[in-house]
Amino acid sequence: MSKMTGPRLIAEVFKSYGVTHVFFVPTILMDALAEMDHLGIRKIMTHGEKAAAYMADGYARASGRPGVCMAQQIGASNLSAGLRDGFMAGSPIIAVTGGPGTAGRYRIAYQEVEDFTQFDAVTKLNVQADDVTRLPDLLRHLFRTATSGAPGPVHLRLRGSHGQGIETETELQPLAETQFSRVPPFRPEPEAQRVRDAVALLAKAGKPIIVAGGGVVASGAQSELVELAEKLQIPVAASLTAKGSILDSHPLSAGVVGTYSRACANRAVSEADLVFFIGCHTGGQVTANWRVPAAGTPVIQLDINAEELGRNYSNQVSLHGDAKATLRQMVNAAQRKGVGSATEWTERVQQLVAEWRAQADRMRNSDAVPLRPERLCKEITETLPANGVVVSDTGHAGMWTGQMIDLTQPGQRYIRCEGSLGWGLPGAMGVKCAAPDRPVLCFTGDGGLYYHLSELETAARHGINLVVVVNNNGSLNQEIPLVKAAYQEKRDERSGEIWRFLKNADLAKVAEALGCAAFRVEKPGELKALLPRAFAMNKPVLLDCASDEQALAPTAWLPAGGSRGH
Repeated sequence: MSKMTGPRLIAEVFKSYGVTHVFFVPTILMDALAEMDHLGIRKIMTHGEKAAAYMADGYARASGRPGVCMAQQIGASNLSAGLRDGFMAGSPIIAVTGGPGTAGRYRIAYQEVEDFTQFDAVTKLNVQADDVTRLPDLLRHLFRTATSGAPGPVHLRLRGSHGQGIETETELQPLAETQFSRVPPFRPEPEAQRVRDAVALLAKAGKPIIVAGGGVVASGAQSELVELAEKLQIPVAASLTAKGSILDSHPLSAGVVGTYSRACANRAVSEADLVFFIGCHTGGQVTANWRVPAAGTPVIQLDINAEELGRNYSNQVSLHGDAKATLRQMVNAAQRKGVGSATEWTERVQQLVAEWRAQADRMRNSDAVPLRPERLCKEITETLPANGVVVSDTGHAGMWTGQMIDLTQPGQRYIRCEGSLGWGLPGAMGVKCAAPDRPVLCFTGDGGLYYHLSELETAARHGINLVVVVNNNGSLNQEIPLVKAAYQEKRDERSGEIWRFLKNADLAKVAEALGCAAFRVEKPGELKALLPRAFAMNKPVLLDCASDEQALAPTAWLPAGGSRGH
């Protein structure tokens, strides 16, 4: 070991694990940030702690490497709130905050609130380092925990409001376990007999369907998923997180299933006699609150986290393992189905998809003014580059993009917000930092954009050159059904106070004032010409699309008797 300071150790460990960016609100670890300059790690100073966490989250999802976010003690609560989305997404994030200094504890020190336990609910690991000599082993523990098994955020609190408790020199060794620098560090496989049992059930079923979840994407198992589906002629529905794991143009693709879904996918899963969940929590959104599939439907489930197996459905076979490694075993064990042996079922699913497309295309081709969001999605589909990434906010943005944007080329990708409105812009900025050579498009509404509008300045300052498409309807119009129910359909102009914003706010002018290029889009044909131009401008671009206030995304199809909702 040699003598070095705690800040230098942190910088060297981050570099060893392949960290290329850190997202932060000052003042935190200033000496460490200065050391990072010499190691080529980019410092992205944001306008808020939640935005820093969201950027680290987007970076992690796009790269498979841990994203790093940091905040001083007073901002720790905001940072913990920003980890909620990453925790729900299973995103490897390293969060670092300052904490109380020992001399001031219990004496009402300035800005001091005991917030350490706030991180318990949104992290896999929540630890403190009061002594600089603990940094080497705790940093390794953070990266190991964030990337192992089902990934997730972790948190380290340092002594001192901005981590100054580690600004001492001592004997330190900056060790790194580089296998934990990305997801997954290990690829466990289930027992061979379980694999054979699962393959036999799938081969025997008359109407099997696969539901691909985020674990397919995290594992990089897209090609194995498609290979197994083709070999056994099984249709594939995807969770919103796994959109793009099978191309929307593939004949076995049923679309996105669940709450933010295509009706054809929900109908197909409801008609199936066997459902194979891969890397999927079987939570409320992907199953439309456990209605799709119905309780009692035979299920196979594959997950890297054994605790998820059988959580919400009683499994016929449970497979504990990495998605890519396990699906490769299944592909090798399966016998290719003969031509025509599954024709009736696959043709039924294709019929459901065709019916849905015929109905959706009425609005996707609409020339209406104000713009229809479906038309926005159609233009994005047709102009998205072959290696483009679509990043979607939640709510209506997730519903519109999940249903109406098609990914048709293997290099394209879709990354969604897990539920925190406003995640879209900073999340997409993190994606662009992780993939600077890929075109990145953020789809959000004006309601989502307003959360972190100031981060447009961050994008301009750091040259984070993404394209932001804003479905600007001057409102949170997803709430219209709830407002109508609350007001019992009465015409009351004050009801608008619950869901409407200032009309005709020109977000393009705001974006220009913050250093971005921007265009106001008011006619359907304008977006087709503007999108390629925006991708080529080599600066952040905002497209402010004036859309129909009354355009509501279709709600989920449910079996007879089910309730509908967003």
